[in-house]
Amino acid sequence: MRRRRFLKLAMAGAALPVLPRIASAATDYPTRPVRLIVGFPAGSGTDITARLLGQWLSGPLGQQFIVDNRPGAATNIATEAVVRSPPDGYTLLMATLPNAVNVSLYPDLNFNYLRDMVPVAGIDLVPNVMEVNPQLPVKTVTEFIAYAKANPGKINMASNGNGSASHIAGELFRMMTGVTMVHVPYRGSFLPDLIDGRVQVVFSSLPTSIEMIRAGKLHALGVTGAKRTDALPDVPTVGETVAGYEAVGWIGVGAPKNTPADVVDKLNTNINAALADPNIKGKLAELGAAVTPMTPAAFGKFVADETTKWAGVVKFAGIKPD
Repeated sequence: MRRRRFLKLAMAGAALPVLPRIASAATDYPTRPVRLIVGFPAGSGTDITARLLGQWLSGPLGQQFIVDNRPGAATNIATEAVVRSPPDGYTLLMATLPNAVNVSLYPDLNFNYLRDMVPVAGIDLVPNVMEVNPQLPVKTVTEFIAYAKANPGKINMASNGNGSASHIAGELFRMMTGVTMVHVPYRGSFLPDLIDGRVQVVFSSLPTSIEMIRAGKLHALGVTGAKRTDALPDVPTVGETVAGYEAVGWIGVGAPKNTPADVVDKLNTNINAALADPNIKGKLAELGAAVTPMTPAAFGKFVADETTKWAGVVKFAGIKPD
């Protein structure tokens, strides 16, 4: 009995030095540079956001945050690179709306975003804007719906490509209003054709076309967020006419599955501190974005809800990847 008691005490004593190391994996994190993987090219809104965030985080966390652009395949290349990385907090994904859409748009992916990634933090929401060529005889969303129903098949809707944010925003509008629009996907800019009237409407990202709206070359019918935006304070939301309509781009941060919870929490705390900085808020506002800090759990629920929502739109419109 004495021998067994001694062995138990010895084993417990041997385990004691290990416990603090397990319980405080984030104490010294990070001890080397951290990569922020971006699924878009340099100069994109997500890239700019990543660089603003990385520069800020390098201060309190004492390590460089390196932006690594991996554009292509609707962000799937970047996402898979993070999914396959060690779950240690040193490779993070700038998660975006396509991550929610791609779950249903690409049924044969080598990964499942909801299963293989853990949510770290929300960053911002970016509304689109429903805009038309000024020659179209409509000034409001209500007038557009009436005109489209009276002229079926005569409204060409531009987008950035099948399954893009501009495409699914338009398809959600079509699903909720019953209007008929002909989808015209573009690989380059659709703005010249929209301005010239070859296409009539687009649900564009706000930063892409706000200067054209301000110059009177395009007419904004409504913004697609839940609230009006300070960038276009006189433009109503589409939801003020089509109850429940909302289609926003968003950016957050994700990490590989099994990343230690205390590392995730440390990142979340510091990211939320960055979003509280008036300088960061102001610079994101210049991109048409509203900072939206979230806990890991809240961001995870948000992405899951977005995945369910857009799966219904993809099915309704029969969207296939380019």
